[in-house]
Amino acid sequence: MFPGRHFISLSIKNLKCYNKTNRLTTGRGMMQHDGYTIRNLQFWKIVLGLGFASVFIFAAMYSMQPLLPLFTKEFGISVSYASMAMSMTTMGLIVGLIVLGFFSDRNGRKVYVYLSLLGSVVPFLIIANTDSFLLIVILRFIQGFALAGVPAAALAYISEEVHKNFTNIATALYISFNSLGGMIGRFLTGFIAEQASWQMSLYILSIFGTILFVILLLTLPKSRNFVPSDTTFAKDIEGIVFHLKNPALLIVFGLGIVLQLSFTGVWTYLPFHLIAPPYSLSLETISYLYLAYGFGVVGAPLAGWLSGKFGLRNVRLAGIGLLAVGIGMTALAPLAFIIVGLCIVCLGFFTAHSLTAASVSKEATHHKGSAASLYLVSYYVGVAMGSTLLSPLYDGVGWGGLIVFTAILPVVYVGLIRIRQRNKNRAA
Repeated sequence: MFPGRHFISLSIKNLKCYNKTNRLTTGRGMMQHDGYTIRNLQFWKIVLGLGFASVFIFAAMYSMQPLLPLFTKEFGISVSYASMAMSMTTMGLIVGLIVLGFFSDRNGRKVYVYLSLLGSVVPFLIIANTDSFLLIVILRFIQGFALAGVPAAALAYISEEVHKNFTNIATALYISFNSLGGMIGRFLTGFIAEQASWQMSLYILSIFGTILFVILLLTLPKSRNFVPSDTTFAKDIEGIVFHLKNPALLIVFGLGIVLQLSFTGVWTYLPFHLIAPPYSLSLETISYLYLAYGFGVVGAPLAGWLSGKFGLRNVRLAGIGLLAVGIGMTALAPLAFIIVGLCIVCLGFFTAHSLTAASVSKEATHHKGSAASLYLVSYYVGVAMGSTLLSPLYDGVGWGGLIVFTAILPVVYVGLIRIRQRNKNRAA
């Protein structure tokens, strides 16, 4: 329906234009539109632009993971200290999601996408030219904060500017770029570090980020449906507190932490395991294993399709089972079993993660936006825990002990939840 008295009568010519572009003009001179469809060039500018921004963001975030064994040797530090190059980035990202999400609701989406790209490039240039690992850790926290700009604004930007009939398609495409970025970041830095130096890999990522910034500055469509929020920060906090009192949502947030903790734990300590005897693999060879992330690109959309046929909970449970089986396979000695196990890990994780994220909006009765943000926060808390908190376990009992813990944890968590729900149903 058109907005009553503010609607200006359209001529036949303008009506034709409206039908083509889904736009209308209000009496206040503001251009509004129903949203871009898959047939509009602007739709693809938004999806591909934000998608490639996401590739860079996640490549930057996970770029240090294959380099951790190099840092322990070059800087003469412990595995636990080296892993802070990952965990501190995640902590910065968590803070950034909360802060930048708040400002994005008030100042617009595009500016935070631009600032995120620039703010992520600069720390790389400094990190590549320092001999202080403490400075690297500090810069990675700052970089993590900057990285949050894209995920804090992207989904809201898509929901506002893309037609509601095509929002799910645009979102699914955007998320598939996320896993692609994680794969590229891990593969690129490990491969280039072996061929040239780890500093060169950061320079290459910086160049990619700079070029991407310029392209998006010139091509990303202007926001037309953005309405600044007049909600106070206190109201936003009230929404967060409201969700934290919802037991069903707390279970979902906890599952996000557990899934990511197990997944990140395996990938963080994998290079240490394979670079040592009896494998003694080079970083270049190890970097090829990150191509297993391709199964994650397939897993997310496949999970959505299967859940429509077999139910969200059943498919998510199958994904968790695959994750546990895949992790368990990496404990076997033959390298072939480790490779197959990693592929299964990625397929299972992204199946379970995508459906867990989808369940947030079903469990949240109000303030769905802040509920989604809280799930992202819990997700990255899991990243931080899997990066650093598992280092004492790895140092104490090695790869085998780490694998037993990360494989069993999600199964035990789901088992406890099912027992709790069964007892609750009996009591009712």
